[in-house]
Amino acid sequence: MTTAIHPTAIIAPGARIGEDVTIGPYSIVGADVEIGPRTKILAHVVLEGHTRIGADCTIRNFANLGGPPHHTGYRGEPTQLIIGDRNMIWEHVTMHIGTPHGHGVTTIGNDGMFMATSHVGHDCRVGDNVILAHSATLGGHVDVGNFVMVSGLAAVHQFCRIGRYSFIGGLAAVTKDVIPYGLVWGNHAHLEGLNLVGLKRRDFSRETIRELRSAYRLLFAEEGSFQERVDDTAATFGESAPVMEIIDFIRADSGRPLCLPEREV
Repeated sequence: MTTAIHPTAIIAPGARIGEDVTIGPYSIVGADVEIGPRTKILAHVVLEGHTRIGADCTIRNFANLGGPPHHTGYRGEPTQLIIGDRNMIWEHVTMHIGTPHGHGVTTIGNDGMFMATSHVGHDCRVGDNVILAHSATLGGHVDVGNFVMVSGLAAVHQFCRIGRYSFIGGLAAVTKDVIPYGLVWGNHAHLEGLNLVGLKRRDFSRETIRELRSAYRLLFAEEGSFQERVDDTAATFGESAPVMEIIDFIRADSGRPLCLPEREV
């Protein structure tokens, strides 16, 4: 194969385009954009800003990647958007560069799927194998772990942390941190339990899932203070790496509250 650029596409001088890249009709590639090998850019895509896209990605019609952040303090600084390899980015997706007030860069891992009209705000850090369903939205500075699923029309508030292997239900309004392996739902989102379907699909063993379920019941029981339950869970399941990932996530206080189960009144 060779690089194929449609004659109606506009490629600014300085853009770096890898081998075997395809750029479709009416797409625009800015001067500070780098596109990795074998990536496919379809029609009417806009790539701007200081944006680096990895290898073997597909970016579909009308996506806009690398646009300026929606931040009143941004003054045109050369911040970045870095996208990893093998990502599928669908129609009308937007991803913004970072801000000097944050990390200075928005990062997307590998092997993700970003469905139509989903949005990744400035300074987000998104892991590998993440799925954002239709119209899912990440506000600025959101940290998303690997293998997270954000369902359609869900929105995550700025500065939230979303732990690995967690699941966010459709239409959820997430304003608090989500523990690894958790399942949250609702407006405002609360913790419904563990993402058991996702864990089974990712081939977690029955023993590991049993440990997580037992630890969850202890951690979110009604007896004692939450800090006491955290310490008891750590003491009981200290040899379980997935359980301790949840404990470490809770103990690494981000300054935001934690999504907790709803209590019956």
